[in-house]
Amino acid sequence: MNRLDNASRAQVIRCLIEGCSIRSTVRMTGVAKKTVMRVLVEVGEVCADYQNRVFRNLKLRSVQLDEMWGWIYCKAKNRTEEIAKAHPDAGDVWLWTAIDADTKLVPVWRLGARDSKVATEFVKDLASRLSSRVQITSDGHRPYVEAVESAFGNDVDYSILMKIYGSPLENETRYSPAKCIGVESRPVTGNPDPKHVSTSYVERHNWTVRGKMRRYTRLSNGFSRKLQNHAAATALNYFAYNFISVHGALRMSPAMAAGVTPKLWDVEDLVSLWESYERAEAA
Repeated sequence: MNRLDNASRAQVIRCLIEGCSIRSTVRMTGVAKKTVMRVLVEVGEVCADYQNRVFRNLKLRSVQLDEMWGWIYCKAKNRTEEIAKAHPDAGDVWLWTAIDADTKLVPVWRLGARDSKVATEFVKDLASRLSSRVQITSDGHRPYVEAVESAFGNDVDYSILMKIYGSPLENETRYSPAKCIGVESRPVTGNPDPKHVSTSYVERHNWTVRGKMRRYTRLSNGFSRKLQNHAAATALNYFAYNFISVHGALRMSPAMAAGVTPKLWDVEDLVSLWESYERAEAA
């Protein structure tokens, strides 16, 4: 199998982390579509494994949780038996995300259904990566309460922030949510500091995700056709966010702010990391 040189690998990765679709990456780089897909899957798996290994014993103080809707191949409402047989992964998939309010690090994410099982797996994964007591804020999605209790017990300061939406006007048609007319904070466990009860950062981060990853962009044809590709793209873009991008408020990457790495990574560093994985597999 032909192997791309490192410069071409870096060029493809840059396109993929800047919101380009697979086909636009092909047009911009001249690399074949199958090769671009292979790069995405392979480097995505490296990014997922590396972040899983280094995001341990984190000292995070205030973590916000949220989930974001997407789909594979088709939306759940359009999934037929024929589609389900040909594409078992087809349908809605939710991206569960945790972000630290101070360092802006995303230490954990999970793809799956919007149910209690996935919520519990997601929050337990978060708990396993922390080295100290943390304050957590989520929206009013019910599975979070059971998940946080299961993962942390009483060793957490947890609060729910519920938004109150106004009723839509008669005959009003809209794409965006109804107007938020207020919020209600409800402590659940421990003694959460009211000053840090917020979901603003994670909601703003969802907007960043939709802009940076074509697969999450609304009203586009860039949605994923396979769950494997969707997961790889998500891991790659979170690596870029955590290690490569300079956060405007921090003037450093989130991984640097969290003490995970002493330096700002670039795409060439990611390519070198990928090569080290290849050498380890070949050994």
